[in-house]
Amino acid sequence: MNIVSTTDLLARNRFVTDEEESHIRVAPGCDRLAAELLVACCPAGVYTFAPDGGVAVEYAACLECGTCLAISEPGTLEWHYPRGGFGVQFRDG
Repeated sequence: MNIVSTTDLLARNRFVTDEEESHIRVAPGCDRLAAELLVACCPAGVYTFAPDGGVAVEYAACLECGTCLAISEPGTLEWHYPRGGFGVQFRDG
């Protein structure tokens, strides 16, 4: 059995970034605990702490897995799938 790393599997995917519209927005005034959960739990590292203390979102790296939706309180995120033709296209599993 050939074991392939997660990094190698992700490298096979195709990411098409929508430069005009983010599909993720963090609510203004997101509290510190909610921000820490987003930063800690996202497997793609989409969320980081911004210099102003808020949460920065690198939506182009999003795997569209829904982890952030599962761990965040209602109203913390505005999240929808990217517009047609954009986002991640999984090619191998």
